[in-house]
Amino acid sequence: MKHLQTFRYIEAVMRAGSIRKAADDMNITASALNRRIQRFEEEFGSEIFERLPRGVRLNPAGELLVQHFRVQASDLRRVQSQVADLSGERRGHVSVACSQALIPYFLPAQIAAYRREHPGVTFSVNVRDREAAEHDLATFSSDLALVFEPVHLVDFEVLVAVPQVIHVIMQRNHPLAAQPELRLRDCLDHPHVAPTAMFGVRALLDLAAAKGSRPLRPIAESDSFDFMRHYVRHENAIAFQIPIGLQPEPDGDLVIRPLSRRDAPPGSLLMGQMRGRTLPVASARFAQMLAKVLEGYQ
Repeated sequence: MKHLQTFRYIEAVMRAGSIRKAADDMNITASALNRRIQRFEEEFGSEIFERLPRGVRLNPAGELLVQHFRVQASDLRRVQSQVADLSGERRGHVSVACSQALIPYFLPAQIAAYRREHPGVTFSVNVRDREAAEHDLATFSSDLALVFEPVHLVDFEVLVAVPQVIHVIMQRNHPLAAQPELRLRDCLDHPHVAPTAMFGVRALLDLAAAKGSRPLRPIAESDSFDFMRHYVRHENAIAFQIPIGLQPEPDGDLVIRPLSRRDAPPGSLLMGQMRGRTLPVASARFAQMLAKVLEGYQ
């Protein structure tokens, strides 16, 4: 407990890469922050930062120490939430790493629903690609991850898996809009925008295109699904997204059509946590609620 504030200082220096900049961020003097870290290093028995000509960075001992602190902080939050439950008052903080598709509609609705029952619980939601989300779990930066087509799954304990068929977004007057289901080759005959290679949707599209007769040649690539969805309003192009990130608008200017499973099989939207970790009560209860909701998407 006594080292929690010191850990906050160490994390601030780690993020800033500079004692002076971290001191400015935390509203203390650089000399006071440097003394605090030096005292800790003396007590710890090892230096934790490598001093560079233009800043500092964690050395291997520092990286091990930060990981230890994160485990301890996670355990402390879990105990605090359990103590709050003893008094019948649900408190706590839930941190979520998620794919962009969960941001516009799904998570805002679910978090608001949870907070109506437990207004003492706060949330942090961070957009992470499929590799970064797993890293967030491993470093205790996030309690839960909801990610489409994760990469490694080494420390990822899957709590629920939901299939997601790739959907096509286009203007209502697009030549393909009248078809109830679209073939990939037809889509690729028209101007199309696509996510960058870091995203699961792009990985599935690349695999499907490699098996077919039409190459994937996007007129624009982006790491923002908002950009792609709005772009098709300005050019009669098409974009791709998974359904959990879409909301039908019967009277809107855009239409949504599924891509044929004959061309691109569904990908998996996974909700998970770090393998072997006992979540704080608030995070565990939120995960249980999400699991029930996600089962309805299957």
